[in-house]
Amino acid sequence: MMLKDSKIYVAGHRGMVGSAIVRELVRQGYDNIVTRTHAQLDLTDQAAVNDFFASEKPEYVFLAAAKVGGIVANAGALADFMYDNMMLEMNVIHAAWRNGCRKLEFLGSSCIYPRLAPQPMPESCLLTSALEPTNEAYALAKISGLKYCEYLNSQYGTDYISVMPTNLYGPNDNYHPTHSHVLPALIRKFHEAKEAGAAEVVCWGDGSPLREFLYVDDLAELCVFLMNNYSGNETVNAGTGKEISIRDLARMVADAVGYDGKIVWDTTKPNGTPRKLLDVGKAMALGWKYRTELCDGIRKAYEDFLTNPMRAER
Repeated sequence: MMLKDSKIYVAGHRGMVGSAIVRELVRQGYDNIVTRTHAQLDLTDQAAVNDFFASEKPEYVFLAAAKVGGIVANAGALADFMYDNMMLEMNVIHAAWRNGCRKLEFLGSSCIYPRLAPQPMPESCLLTSALEPTNEAYALAKISGLKYCEYLNSQYGTDYISVMPTNLYGPNDNYHPTHSHVLPALIRKFHEAKEAGAAEVVCWGDGSPLREFLYVDDLAELCVFLMNNYSGNETVNAGTGKEISIRDLARMVADAVGYDGKIVWDTTKPNGTPRKLLDVGKAMALGWKYRTELCDGIRKAYEDFLTNPMRAER
């Protein structure tokens, strides 16, 4: 279990997940948190990562750094998504092992599960059938990180765990028009439509896919909880156990933003995976449950969008 003065490295501390983990650690009284910006430490540079770990010797590592994006970003840069994510995660995990890190927590994604996995998706369905093609590269990278942790545990007796969150949203999200995920993209789209007085907003697909969304601060609470209370090779799903259609989500976001125009669906664009709901029974059995309902979380996320102009512009 982490002590309040344990040296804790949060990789990706400026991103949505990493910043939420830092907030939660600070809230709980941990006061020896190590961070580095990308400019200070390029995690795809193996020598630089090795030097950092040899110098700092963190006892605990939260690996939340990743190259992320929505359908457009993933499908248009499969090679980049695979290379960057494989390199950074392997470098960090390997350097942690070489430098005697007590425990590491690897943050993955629910996209590691098969496209047509049983619903809700249990941790055990990993690698049982084909992945969703539009984010296959990212999924393969995340599966590799998960498996490397598992193999280090088996071969060298490390205590490395992994967490697989569902779709996340909240403070410090990325609201880029083409490189963001669906919920922040909808926030930006409806906000700009409201500002412009647009009569309609065009959304991708037919609105039928079902998705699950978890407020990032709820995930952060689980991440710290698991670092202190869980060990094991099998990953732990992180979600709400509830799903909503993209069509209903769009209307919920429009309402939160205050846009009352028409929503039009462009069925020439891809839907992505038809359904993605996590089985969160394992996390709940360990004693965790999400706190933030979607309607409340979207309102908080919109406030973040409005008060963080740099996030809105990028």
